[in-house]
Amino acid sequence: MDITAEKIVAYVSKENYRPVRPRELAKEMKIPEKQYRKFRRMIKDLISDGELVKIRGGRIGPPGKMSLKVGKIQITQKGFAFLMPDDGGDEIYIRANDTKTALNGDKVVVRVKPYKTPGKKAEGEVVKVLERARTTIVGTYHSSKYFEYIEPDDPSFKRDVYIMPDHGLSPKDGQKVAVMLKEWKNQFLNPEGKLIEVLGFPHEAGVDVLSVIKKYELPLEFQAPVLREASKVKYGVTQAEIKKRHDFRDQVTFTIDPADAKDFDDALSLRKNGKGNYLVGVHIADVSHYVREGGTLDKEARNRATSVYLVDRVLPMLPEHISNEICSLKGGEERLTYTCEMEITPKGNVTNFEIFKSIIKSSARLSYDEVQDYFDTAETNGVPTGVAEALGPLRALAKKLRKRRFQQGSLDFDLPEPLVIMDQSGEVMDVRVRPRKESHKLIEEFMLLANKCVAIHFVRLGLPTLFRVHDRPDRDKINAFQEFAKSFGYNFNFPDPIKPKHLADCIREFEDTPEEDLMSEILLRSLKKAQYQRENIGHFGLAFENYLHFTSPIRRYPDLMVHRLLAEIKNKKYPGERMASVLQLLDRVGRHSTDMEIIAERAERETIKIKQVLYLSKQVGNIYEGIISGITSGGFFVRLLQFSAEGMVRLSLMEDDYYYVDMERYEIRGRHKKKSYRLGDKIFVQIVDVDLVFYRIDLKLVENDKPAKGKKVKKARKRRK
Repeated sequence: MDITAEKIVAYVSKENYRPVRPRELAKEMKIPEKQYRKFRRMIKDLISDGELVKIRGGRIGPPGKMSLKVGKIQITQKGFAFLMPDDGGDEIYIRANDTKTALNGDKVVVRVKPYKTPGKKAEGEVVKVLERARTTIVGTYHSSKYFEYIEPDDPSFKRDVYIMPDHGLSPKDGQKVAVMLKEWKNQFLNPEGKLIEVLGFPHEAGVDVLSVIKKYELPLEFQAPVLREASKVKYGVTQAEIKKRHDFRDQVTFTIDPADAKDFDDALSLRKNGKGNYLVGVHIADVSHYVREGGTLDKEARNRATSVYLVDRVLPMLPEHISNEICSLKGGEERLTYTCEMEITPKGNVTNFEIFKSIIKSSARLSYDEVQDYFDTAETNGVPTGVAEALGPLRALAKKLRKRRFQQGSLDFDLPEPLVIMDQSGEVMDVRVRPRKESHKLIEEFMLLANKCVAIHFVRLGLPTLFRVHDRPDRDKINAFQEFAKSFGYNFNFPDPIKPKHLADCIREFEDTPEEDLMSEILLRSLKKAQYQRENIGHFGLAFENYLHFTSPIRRYPDLMVHRLLAEIKNKKYPGERMASVLQLLDRVGRHSTDMEIIAERAERETIKIKQVLYLSKQVGNIYEGIISGITSGGFFVRLLQFSAEGMVRLSLMEDDYYYVDMERYEIRGRHKKKSYRLGDKIFVQIVDVDLVFYRIDLKLVENDKPAKGKKVKKARKRRK
């Protein structure tokens, strides 16, 4: 019998199967003795992956048949948690005492409780931690007469971690340190860990961002073997290689990126064909030509999965010799590319597309600001004539593509994003809202379209690949959003199943209203996260039936994998011996890339928040305009509109009345004066205190919503739509 993991799972999932030990299961499945060790290894791997669970007596069974669910746990700052099941089922609520020894992000097994309150989520308790999201804990070091411990930075981790003695380091009280967590199985005892690194005091330069890097176990440097392999990669293109490719070197191609970008992985070109239609070329750096599957360089890129863009640095997926030199589409230099060329009518209809390997010579390296200046003024300062001639039609096409995309239900959450301006020494000079210009939207439309076309190509061939999917939202979360919207006077009644267009119509209703940003943010939280997988279920947020990532192989591993699979297609299929390994690889890479993307996003947001707080620590006493963005039992959060940073107004600082929280109406109300503050209200607040250890901002309401005497109001500029 040929043993496979799929056959084992299928057998134990049968209706008449009863949990047995591995030896008995092998007998039932008639596994030959000489294959038993391989069988045991597969069982062990399946248990680690959560496909099977081991229960009392060492018996094996599928989790679903034993009221067990496997998935990632998300622990809130208040201690309670939610399980996101791997099988795609509904979230499971977990009380704080039932999280046991699980930490935020861990892969766990949860036992679903037999009772369920009508209208509420099912409840469960953690019975086993399968895999730690991370084992490095970063926190503030403290010592007493008898022991040393750290107070973790992660607000969801409520326990101090005791430090094992004889660590050989000399930390000082109040310093940030990194601790390697040891095995923790007893929830009634504090966890222990080994002190592995002293990072420094919070106020010291670079310690803040370094703490985040260590917290998420992000790699700071490339190991020597990786750098050695990368250094051996040389740019040298033979005539034989050029003959295999479409030659765009004589055509006008150009890149549009941020002014400070160092790697350029996409370029555009435009030409007309005999039908009067436009041929828009999206040319992507051919990283797969240089980074071959299975090498040291490839394994490192797969492990990193994505480049991480922190507030003061980039942790690249590939060494700079590859990402910034060999593969980067530099102006005036020949580069190997993968091209998706799309035939688009003047009305914006895509009639055909081709995907092929190519070679280009970029005519210009433009920034978003330069392109926007050209759009605003029609002056070609810094924009070559040939490029300017292409930008006009591309601009018109992008507008038509964007309009049609939204008409079909694609969602656009135009939420403010913070932009931190720093000098060369790392000092924060300014914090403002990041502008979203038409030049950004132009690039976005053609990248989306190219990704969509490549996905359609795989679907037409019937070949597996790594799709970028976004599932429908849970009905419970949509119902909760409907209830929330009622407090603002909106009576949304979404059908079941819900479609993207229903939400797109809803967004248009509160567009250009004072509560637009808040409503958009709450709706966004109601949606599921996009992920990578080989099962194509479409992309709900974009309203695309087919979508994947093709356009950024320098910074995303899934894109690199898609490029490789495109190159392997011969006679409309993969080589026969390749298919089985592709399926396993897609599943593994999809799960890991999704996980790493989530970690990267969290780290990026955290470093931005740190710098926002650091900057605002110098603004104590100043008054700013803000919007109430969240309500808790202890007060409410306010987003400062000028900085897109959040602080908290505590009820204890509201001394003009006794206030209480009305969560049903999303408001804080005074008992005597009856004054209320609702979610979405615009108010004026004063910065009264900033915590540079846990990066919190305390705010105080300005009396009568007006500036205190002698204080200047910092009013937010109206964001251009």
